[in-house]
Amino acid sequence: MTVGDMLVATVPMARTLNLEFLETTAERAVVRMPDQADYHNHVGGPHAGAMFTLAESASGAIVIAAFGDQMSRAVPLAVKAEIGYKKLAMGVVTATATLGRPMADVVAELDEGKRPEFPVTIEIQRADGAVTGEMTVVWTLRPNA
Repeated sequence: MTVGDMLVATVPMARTLNLEFLETTAERAVVRMPDQADYHNHVGGPHAGAMFTLAESASGAIVIAAFGDQMSRAVPLAVKAEIGYKKLAMGVVTATATLGRPMADVVAELDEGKRPEFPVTIEIQRADGAVTGEMTVVWTLRPNA
């Protein structure tokens, strides 16, 4: 099962929005949301909440891809998120997530018994390549008790 398949199977919002996980590696996660009238806002584009969910899902995908091998000893949790809506989003939108810290540094902190935090940055784009939003989600790996 791929990371995308796992997220669609276990995260109801990913299924609800029909998110498509195009790429899920430790270096990058790319998730697309099709144009769906049921999730439009008052100007005919994707609702801000749907775009937030798209970006947060991309961040979760890269976290699972990067730190899935640590799940036996820690659980990934989103700590906080901030999003900026830059341009009107219309049609299909795609979120691309990248890690803001080296994986090895995060794992080293976990090895030291710490609860590491790390940012994931996400860019949301329309089909024409225009950036419609930017988001940062700070994640942690909470050690299992």
